[in-house]
Amino acid sequence: MKRDNHYEAAFEAYLRDRGIGFIAVDEARRTMLGDTDVKSLDFIIVGPHDARLVVDVKGRRFPGGAIAKPRKVWQNWAEREDIDGLIRWAEVLGTGYRGVLAFVYQIMPPYALPDDTTDLFVFRDAYYLMRGIEVRAYQERMRRRSERWDTVHLPTADFRKLVRPFSEMLGTRVPVLE
Repeated sequence: MKRDNHYEAAFEAYLRDRGIGFIAVDEARRTMLGDTDVKSLDFIIVGPHDARLVVDVKGRRFPGGAIAKPRKVWQNWAEREDIDGLIRWAEVLGTGYRGVLAFVYQIMPPYALPDDTTDLFVFRDAYYLMRGIEVRAYQERMRRRSERWDTVHLPTADFRKLVRPFSEMLGTRVPVLE
C-alpha cells in the first residue's frame, strides 16, 4: 500500500469502518516468490464468511478525463503484471485465496450517486465507490488496451456483467459498524 495514495487510503478506511481483518502490504519493495520477481499487492484480507482475498487497488475518477470535457465511463484498465501478480499471490497463499481487483472510484462533483448506493463511502470529505472483480474472471475477458504500457481492460459489457459492490467479494454485504 502506498500511504500517500488517497484511493488506497480510502479503501483501507472502508475496511476499518466495516471491521474487516486485513494486512496492508508495503509496496516500497518488489517481492520475490522463489526466483521470480512478482508485483506487490496492496492488501491481504481475511473477511467474514471465510473470505480470503489478495487485493490490488485501482484508483479511478468518475467521470474521468478533463474537467472541461468529462468522460462518463467507468475506467477499468490495469497493467498486465497486476493481473499476473494477483493470480500468483492467490496460488502461493493457498486454498481459498482469491485475487480481486478493487476499483475505487472517486466520484467527482458535480456528479453524485444516491446516498443508499451499496459501498458508497465518504473519506476525507470525498465520495468513493468501492467495486470489485475477481481477477480470474477479468483475465478470461480482458483485452489489450496499450501495447506500449502493457495495459489491459474489459469491454464495457463484460465489465458491467462482472463488477460487484466490494462487499460482495467478502461473501456478504457487510453492515457498517455503529
